[in-house]
Amino acid sequence: MTMHAQSTEIAARTAEIIAGLQGLEGPLLPILHEIQDDFGYVPQESLPIIAEALNISNAEVHGVVTFYHDYRREPAGRHVLKLCQAEACQSMGSDAVADRIKRLLGIGFHETSADGAVTLEPVYCLGLCACAPAAMLDGNVIGRLDADAIDEIVAEVRA
Repeated sequence: MTMHAQSTEIAARTAEIIAGLQGLEGPLLPILHEIQDDFGYVPQESLPIIAEALNISNAEVHGVVTFYHDYRREPAGRHVLKLCQAEACQSMGSDAVADRIKRLLGIGFHETSADGAVTLEPVYCLGLCACAPAAMLDGNVIGRLDADAIDEIVAEVRA
């Protein structure tokens, strides 16, 4: 697919999503979520379309996308691994967990492995404080991360 055809497809789908959600009170976040669910990220070319439809500035839309950690501006890997970095998980060793996973995958937070297998993201509370340190892999939560669990996660995303 050419870049122009892809941009046209993104624009058309963005307009469809906006049309379906524009009537909501405070539609910006639901629109952004739907776009990310559809494309796997929020394409840059969607932002001015959203701004115009909602009668807000491009800067406002950009500000929301960059403020919230859940919105990606680039396509994610086949797997998304979120590591909790909140206080309870930090007190139980999430920094060491993050360091080990980063080393094993060869990437940092907000990065995707070169083979496109996994995107690593920080998250600030998964609600598993009693089972810290915690992570979420492709929407499935994992508690009590230790070296064995980390090795299993890395093997799963590399498979």
